[in-house]
Amino acid sequence: MSLPGGIKVRIVLVLVGIVAGALGTAFMIVVPSLERRLVDARLEELEKLAKPLARSLSDDRTLWQQRIEGFAVATNARVVAFDVLSKDRTELVVVADTRTNDSRDVARDPIARAALANGGIERGRVTHSTGDYANVAVPLGEDAVILFQAQLGDSLATVRLVRERLLLATAFALILALVLGLTAAGMFSHRLLRLETAAERIAGGDFGAPIVDRGNDEIGELARAFDQMRVQLAQLDNARKEFVANASHELRTPLFSIGGFLELLADEELDDETRSGFIETMQGQVQRLAKLSTDLLDLSRVDAGQLRVEREVVDLGSVVEMLAAEIEHLAAGTGHELVTAIDEDVWCRGDDARILQIGRALATNAMTHTPAGTTVVMRARRSGSRAQLVVEDDGPGIPVSQREAVFSRFYRVEGGKASGSGLGLAIARELARLMGGEVQLVSASNPTAFVVDLPGEPTPDDVAQFSRENAARVADR
Repeated sequence: MSLPGGIKVRIVLVLVGIVAGALGTAFMIVVPSLERRLVDARLEELEKLAKPLARSLSDDRTLWQQRIEGFAVATNARVVAFDVLSKDRTELVVVADTRTNDSRDVARDPIARAALANGGIERGRVTHSTGDYANVAVPLGEDAVILFQAQLGDSLATVRLVRERLLLATAFALILALVLGLTAAGMFSHRLLRLETAAERIAGGDFGAPIVDRGNDEIGELARAFDQMRVQLAQLDNARKEFVANASHELRTPLFSIGGFLELLADEELDDETRSGFIETMQGQVQRLAKLSTDLLDLSRVDAGQLRVEREVVDLGSVVEMLAAEIEHLAAGTGHELVTAIDEDVWCRGDDARILQIGRALATNAMTHTPAGTTVVMRARRSGSRAQLVVEDDGPGIPVSQREAVFSRFYRVEGGKASGSGLGLAIARELARLMGGEVQLVSASNPTAFVVDLPGEPTPDDVAQFSRENAARVADR
């Protein structure tokens, strides 16, 4: 069942309950213990006085009334002398009493009877209609019993005073706990309400206002965690918006170009050479769209954790040779010199098709953003227990301030040639990470070198068989 007021009421009820429970427990322990100690102290005091006085009585019972008057003054108690009448020693009769008007209230006193029956001193608390008494009974042989009876009113008055003070203290403590609980709960609930408001604001897409709580407790830590989440969500939201804007731009450019050429083809009377040029340009734009859609699909799979890569033994030198054969015509068309440098027995663990995709992205990027006449070198080498594919060029280089930014999605180096989607390096780094490696820009000046670092593998026993299988797998893909 939920309580109205939420956590504020719960905190107050818990605090008041703890205080009430603690004070109630103290009350139940302290008051009975104090009462018992005071009664026991009075009984012990009375017994110490009663024993020698009672045994100082003579056998002459005619003198007992006078003597017990003195005992009463000495002990500040009522003194009663009993005589034993019956042979079975069960009947007592009062022969002297310091309260002379009426002795019926002590005629059958249980403490006196117990002392007669046991033959020893007995003491205890007795309650009558007139109040509570501390009784001490001293037997005199088998013929008489002397009873000392002291009122417990003063002792019990002290207990009542303590009980009243404890009740007042309990009431005050409960009121104080209620006030403090409401104050503390109000502060906590206010802080939690601010967090709730901030969470609703973030859920609505507003990431601008920071979440501030200067407390050093758990709520403060929660607020700081919320603010970190806000910052990260803001970054993700900005990245999403930038991604959508860039993707829209990259898609719109070739589509507008194709649309323009189609209008020209439909509206103008063109010669065959011009028409062929338009068609060739449109085919290039279609290829650009296909490449962009493939890159976007790969990125979406990476973000969703659905992009799978194989983890097989790969001849990295063969991959470099295949890559060189594939882009040789591109290098010739752009005026670049393509060089390969392959060490012997460079084997790694990874996905040969994805390694080829990474190398293709790095090599085409080098030829796209460097002038004609630039030399592009592709290497396969070992570095300790790692295998590395290196693509380097002697072009103008990349500014130091942009070394990490080049791996961002849709990023292009400032002042560079605006070509491609700007996704190649971002995809290359993600693919390398999925294979347990990484892509690094190890030199930002001349020469510029990108290194694909992958887990190395020892040379297989049947090298020729592995090379044929690698070539077949790549061709199938």
